[in-house]
Amino acid sequence: MRICVIGTGYVGLVAGTCFAESGNNVICVDVDEAKIEGLRNGVIPIYEPGLKELVHRNSAEGRLSFTTDLAAAVKESLISFIAVGTPPGEDGSADLKHVLGVAREIGRHMEGFKIIVDKSTVPVGTADKVRQAVQGELDRRGVSLEFDVVSNPEFLKEGAAIDDFMKPDRVVIGADNVRTAEIMKELYSPFMRKTNRLIVMDIRSAEMTKYAANAMLATRISFMNQIANLCELMNADVSAVREGIGSDSRIGYDFLFPGVGYGGSCFPKDVKALIKTAEECGYDFLLLKSVEQVNERQKRLLPEKILGYFGNNGASRPLAGKTIAVWGLSFKPRTDDMREAPSIVIIERLLELGATVRAHDPEAVREARKFFGDRITYSSSNQYDILAEADALAIITEWNEYRNPDFERIRALLRQPVIFDGRNLYKPARMQEIGFEYFSLGRTPTGSVEK
Repeated sequence: MRICVIGTGYVGLVAGTCFAESGNNVICVDVDEAKIEGLRNGVIPIYEPGLKELVHRNSAEGRLSFTTDLAAAVKESLISFIAVGTPPGEDGSADLKHVLGVAREIGRHMEGFKIIVDKSTVPVGTADKVRQAVQGELDRRGVSLEFDVVSNPEFLKEGAAIDDFMKPDRVVIGADNVRTAEIMKELYSPFMRKTNRLIVMDIRSAEMTKYAANAMLATRISFMNQIANLCELMNADVSAVREGIGSDSRIGYDFLFPGVGYGGSCFPKDVKALIKTAEECGYDFLLLKSVEQVNERQKRLLPEKILGYFGNNGASRPLAGKTIAVWGLSFKPRTDDMREAPSIVIIERLLELGATVRAHDPEAVREARKFFGDRITYSSSNQYDILAEADALAIITEWNEYRNPDFERIRALLRQPVIFDGRNLYKPARMQEIGFEYFSLGRTPTGSVEK
């Protein structure tokens, strides 16, 4: 099939590349000329394992191309995927100006039957607005052309997006036309060879499905973070609790790891948008409001543990003269995404308290500079470089290289052997054996937080 994907951000670039990998002719469109020129030259604007190789192969074989000419791409394609950003507004609602702007552009340039697919995460009712935007442009042109609007939400996990797309848990298609639903089934059939998990439903239900799924996962994370905090107060071990409740087949183990809060491009934005959607319907979504409040509070927990350890002397900058080494900046491992990353809140708080911060991350340093500039020191090459003469190590993101480090080297480099672990990577008993003061989440610390 001939496809265009409008928007070469995370969702658009992965989707377009994977469609090309399955044999389709795909044109990826973006207004950013520098990004398009870079993609033509093999420069991938995001870090996602396996993406670079797929882009290079499909570009070389002529199935994948990049352009800023939306009009030409729409004219050449049967299916146009809208994969542009829907950033949250000040009130938490999803900003649809980019989605509707693309819809109007499609209406201005289409010349025959088109299937227009909302791939961006959009609120319930967006397909109706897209349809109105396209039809409005056709009316202005004085032409009558047939088109269908489809909702096809993405369920990609950053760091595993290629596998998620090529071997999906499920594909949700929201369509009100049987013919169009069959075309979408054909498009996705190469990804359904082992297990057919393509679910066709009405458009509004498809739009709601994405928000409901992300809100459920965000709820699990915030719930487990609160359980971890309670475990710490009650001298229980959240790791044992997780094993106990995860073994219940009704619950399972996924998204039950305590940590410093969720971040990224989906959960924070989608929780806010669903709360706003509920408000517009006159419904007070108390549970999701609490989920959001718990998450924001959780991001502030680690710096307060650090402050408690070194002592709050009542000064305006009580950590002045202290250097904190940070491992991990991205909101999760295997991505360079810093959107809503807990590290932003944690590091800003440490700086506010007067600490000097040095940070290591394998991939997110470039993105982190956009938030912190030259206020902190960075490393992306050697995780031990930032430890020399630091007063403590704080772990924020659970990159694999942090899971089994050289503890003897860490102890030799730090001024004192103290670690604040926001991801529970190590066992407290082991850390005590090798001489570390170790503070994690929901487990008994190996040292007192009062100095």
